[in-house]
Amino acid sequence: MIVQRTLFRIMVLSTLSVFSMTVRGQSETTNLVDLPALGQALESLAERMRPAVVQIHTTGYTMGANGSADLLSRQISGGSGVLLSTDGYIVTNAHVVDGARRIQIVLADPNAPGSPGHSVIKASGRLVGAQLVGVDHATDIAVLKIEGDSFPFVEFADSEGLRAGQPVMAFGSPLGLQNTVTFGVVSAVARQLEPDATMIYVQTDAPINPGNSGGPLVNMRGELIGINTFILSQSGGNDGLGFAAPSNIVRNVFEQIRATGRMKRGVIGINAQTITPMLAKGLGLASTWGVIDGDVYPNGPAHTMGIQPGDVILSLDGKTMENGRQLQVNLYSRRIGESVDLAIMRDGRPRTVRVPVAEQPDDPGRFAEMVSPEENLVAKLGILALDYDEELKNMIPFLREESGVVVAARSSGGPPGSSGLSPGDIIHGVNGHPIVDLLQLRESVSVLKVLDSAVLHVERMGRLMYVVVEVD
Repeated sequence: MIVQRTLFRIMVLSTLSVFSMTVRGQSETTNLVDLPALGQALESLAERMRPAVVQIHTTGYTMGANGSADLLSRQISGGSGVLLSTDGYIVTNAHVVDGARRIQIVLADPNAPGSPGHSVIKASGRLVGAQLVGVDHATDIAVLKIEGDSFPFVEFADSEGLRAGQPVMAFGSPLGLQNTVTFGVVSAVARQLEPDATMIYVQTDAPINPGNSGGPLVNMRGELIGINTFILSQSGGNDGLGFAAPSNIVRNVFEQIRATGRMKRGVIGINAQTITPMLAKGLGLASTWGVIDGDVYPNGPAHTMGIQPGDVILSLDGKTMENGRQLQVNLYSRRIGESVDLAIMRDGRPRTVRVPVAEQPDDPGRFAEMVSPEENLVAKLGILALDYDEELKNMIPFLREESGVVVAARSSGGPPGSSGLSPGDIIHGVNGHPIVDLLQLRESVSVLKVLDSAVLHVERMGRLMYVVVEVD
């Protein structure tokens, strides 16, 4: 393991007192710290963690070329990950494997048989292929699987128990340097980067750099408290502002993807916003904190049950709601189809409304991870597409017509008219003729000449429409 010794000494001396001291206003005193014993404990933890931390190499395609969020370009990249089960399930960041057509894992190999194992130079590790099980872009979490059993793995800690100042260690492969460990403390336990953002992060000053993404952040018991996700930096390097997805969120995503291949979240069809003092003053609200409904989505569960924009949400199933994110996260974990009781305040009068929970619509961009230009390109339409097969039927269960071709992404250099198609669209017909698969779609457009138009019968978000694409 590479240990940043200077940082280690600074952190130990700044966070742990060598001498007994009395805290002003308190009678308790700290005990003398045994630094050699502390060093041995950290060394032992690093050695125990090493076999469960993996390096990830990917080759494939990524979205975002030419300034567009749904174009593909080739990319070779890498990151870190951590084994979370004995049968080879690995968690990393979604952005580490975005667009990957090939994923390889470098496992930390034990010492060769018969070797004393005393050398400080460790083997680079064993390279194995990995399968992408599923991705959740909302939390930037991906789950991978490698073949085998009896793998060492890391257990989850309860991230609700985190407190600022607790010591932590970050593991991974920053800048491609395998088996790197850094030491620091929890800087903040629930950092929200944007108001009403549904995702929160554990902030740490443990050095994290590019390549650490997807690696574990662990407590002093070697339990996972977060997945290192990103840094804020003015220089591009570590400035002591690292952020990790909390373990409780990671556990929920991991367990769902492992079981079903996808992440389901409960929603009721409202835009829950946090009440601020300025918002309360402008709207004349009695409380300067809590949750207000900024919007009710048409035909959603809340709309059906009579919830209105401007309703102040007091509680969910008896639990006081303090901010918009809290309400959303509490709904995410509910089973689809069950109902929740919302206590609301409208025009100064309290009331309770029972609202069924629906499933949050999927991100159509997820299909881009399933295609490659070699196999899925429809050049004349400027798209990459997929057959609506059994796998996609599980991902898109309710279609007006049970056949067609799914638009996964737009291809770079497609015809101008292709902008009329969006990821997630299902093409059911071309120029009045039904389309049942990708081969038939290619044959139907192959006869079109330059400047000819293709009239596509498309299903989008449950609505059927015609989309005209001009062949370039």
